[in-house]
Amino acid sequence: MFKTSSESPEGQRVTKVAAGENRAVVNRRFCIAPMMDCSDRHSRFFLRLFSDRVLLYTEMITAAAVLHGDRDHLLGFNKEEHPLAVQLGGSDPEQLFRAARICAEYGYDEINLNCGCPSDRVQSGSFGACLMNDPALVADCMAALRSATSLPVTVKHRTGIDQQDDYDIFAGFAGAQIDAGAQALIVHARNAWLQGLSPKQNREIPPLKYDWVYRLKRDFPDHEIIINGGIKTLEACRQHLLHVDGVMLGREPYQNPYLLHNVDQVIFDQPMAEVPSRIAMLHRLYPYIEQQLGQGMPLTHMVRHIIGLFHGEPNARRWRRYLSENAHRKKADIEILYEAERLVS
Repeated sequence: MFKTSSESPEGQRVTKVAAGENRAVVNRRFCIAPMMDCSDRHSRFFLRLFSDRVLLYTEMITAAAVLHGDRDHLLGFNKEEHPLAVQLGGSDPEQLFRAARICAEYGYDEINLNCGCPSDRVQSGSFGACLMNDPALVADCMAALRSATSLPVTVKHRTGIDQQDDYDIFAGFAGAQIDAGAQALIVHARNAWLQGLSPKQNREIPPLKYDWVYRLKRDFPDHEIIINGGIKTLEACRQHLLHVDGVMLGREPYQNPYLLHNVDQVIFDQPMAEVPSRIAMLHRLYPYIEQQLGQGMPLTHMVRHIIGLFHGEPNARRWRRYLSENAHRKKADIEILYEAERLVS
């Protein structure tokens, strides 16, 4: 049904994956959510410094953009970001098939379909959370992704849409995707209200239904179920992991990245290593920032992702203010960070 795409990525930063080349092993026990305007390659590189194990996701990229846009800009990443999943948006199985083939050539470790975003812009493109109205179409999309690549394919979705409050409808949607080849379901444990709420409000106002996600795991014990929504601490993650296979966090680690400083020990049971300080994490990032500056990348593109590094610490406000006022300046360089560091040292 689907044609093999002959399209291939171009550019020097990321090259085509050689046949048989080993990819990162995907472990979804702890994931960082795909977030628009947040999950770019600079943010992902920074978060990867905290953990070798956490699964990172790109921002949502539409299938049409992959097919017709600047692929290196959209899909390029640093090899240090592995394991890394790409999230696609779309509702046309043929487009998704072709886009998945291209993403696989770029070396991603998983392909995820967005069925959870409630924004008006996404709805106008007939994808995101509104797709939960049509489980059969989503299943066709999942089947297309599955046939396009040997990579794991997954779907991120909600517990329902609008005022829908029927577990059987939710479970029916989930089952249809499993039957179509989804290897994991990532469930934001809230309904998506498609009218009257902003995306931010949709992350806060619809009530959480953790019990539904736990029940889904009981109903599909042989399939991987990941829970997302309102999770703010590693201890909360440990509690959820008593019921499901994995957890996904979004805004909390983005706004407070030092939350991840011991995630490998707490979640993956790795031996306790020396706990790095916030300053030490900043120093680990400096070589990357200097490299990017040398390639012409504006400082602000990287600094905006580390504003929360000193969250809750003395002088954190001075750190945030100094960077906000200075990182965007013309010819801003690493000296801006050195000065900001002095404010929190």
